[in-house]
Amino acid sequence: MYKISMIWICLAVILQAMNVGDTLPQVTLEKENGGTSHDKPWYSNSLKGKVHVLLYMDPDKRTESQALLDALNVLEVDSQKYSTVAIVNLAATWMPDAILEGLLSKKEKELKNTSFVFDKKKYLVKKWKMKDDASNVFIVDKNLRVIYRKIGKLSFKEIEKIIALIHQNI
Repeated sequence: MYKISMIWICLAVILQAMNVGDTLPQVTLEKENGGTSHDKPWYSNSLKGKVHVLLYMDPDKRTESQALLDALNVLEVDSQKYSTVAIVNLAATWMPDAILEGLLSKKEKELKNTSFVFDKKKYLVKKWKMKDDASNVFIVDKNLRVIYRKIGKLSFKEIEKIIALIHQNI
């Protein structure tokens, strides 16, 4: 009986999660919920009109998406048509927010065409049905439609697929 209950719970979570083909729900991160690395509100509708790779990361699992960040940093793509948004789940780590925000603000300067956004209360875990305490990778097209989704560490082949999807959709 326990196994059957667990299967139904897992199925319910999967069915509620954002999937390829879904439109990204509109959200705002500001004040106590988070915002940009410059202490300004962040609006998901600001993503419209460009292709974006969205990395929703637990800072303690940052190595899961480092290879992707490295590949995207050397990608030669028009910044008017594409960018990367690294959304950091500050509530998923033991590190103090101020220290982490400072470290990531420095990292933002190193990464080309990448901006950092902070989620202080796991707001997007609820609103976008992200997997908590994990690395979530999404690609959204110009109309905010999800065209790729992956949770966890990416293989080299998956990184190649992401790069190809970026080129196909810009």
